Amino acid sequence: MKKSILDVVHSSAAGLNDAGAIDTQTMRDFDKLCLPPVKMLKGSEIRQMRERFGLSQPVFAGYLNATKSTVSKWERGEKVPSGTSLKLLNVVNNHGLQVLVG
Repeated sequence: MKKSILDVVHSSAAGLNDAGAIDTQTMRDFDKLCLPPVKMLKGSEIRQMRERFGLSQPVFAGYLNATKSTVSKWERGEKVPSGTSLKLLNVVNNHGLQVLVG
């Protein structure tokens, strides 16, 4: 698998931290910089994701530990996922439902 430049820099920083050349706070700053971005999702994108997995709104909501009403409102654009919900949707969108079921 091809590593990104950020992955290589992070790996190098971790090695320097292990060797004592970079302090813990600096390493934490590198860790934070290397987190994947959280993409805002439109209602249509959430619906397409759910349909890609072949799930009804209640079943998709169950996977996300949300309510059917919440998923419905996201899909209609009445409510916008944020925080942990948005992060979870991004993880599922990028890696599939298997990340939730082990």
